[in-house]
Amino acid sequence: MTESMTYSRTGATGRDQTHTLFAQTMQYVAMTTGLFALGAYLGRDLHGGVGILAFIAAFGALIALQFAVQKSTGRAVGLLAGFGLLMGLAVAPTLAFYASVDPEALWEAGGATALFVAGFGAAGYATRRDLSAVARISSWGVLGLIAFGIVLIFVQISGGALIYSLVGLVLFAGLIAFDFQRLRQSTDLASAPLLAASIFLDILNVFLFFLQIFTRDSQS
Repeated sequence: MTESMTYSRTGATGRDQTHTLFAQTMQYVAMTTGLFALGAYLGRDLHGGVGILAFIAAFGALIALQFAVQKSTGRAVGLLAGFGLLMGLAVAPTLAFYASVDPEALWEAGGATALFVAGFGAAGYATRRDLSAVARISSWGVLGLIAFGIVLIFVQISGGALIYSLVGLVLFAGLIAFDFQRLRQSTDLASAPLLAASIFLDILNVFLFFLQIFTRDSQS
């Protein structure tokens, strides 16, 4: 009976830590998204060169976050906040362009992104199937997608932009499901900032894919 009670308490503690990790990670995602929006607003009149510098700085903050996450939670959260703000500045010229072309596409992309992430996130969180293989395939697929995007810069392919966006959505569906499965399986509270950064990047990429699709639809 004592062993059973101990096991029960251990299981309950594990569930509590998982729920706490989920709540903490989602708070960090919300914080990062809010700072991203602030950065996008502040950088709405910046030119592309500043955006590139902001992107490089954001990438540096992300690398530093991976080293800081196990050493100092406060430092990791600070780097995550800086990452969100810098990404907002980096993407601001792109969002300003889309807003000038079709403002409604921003709202449509935002709504579609929310539904997409909620659906595949819930599926990943609920499934008992190991999604690590899906994550590996999706990660390699993203590298291939980047290469395809570079080709599209120099070669005109009919429907290439639409193909790029649709394939990107498929790949990030797998990554979103995997990231939310990690939220259920992990009990390491220190990993919350890093998980939040990963989920935020998933959300951002999905938003940009939908934005390209909806803007394209409005112009066709």
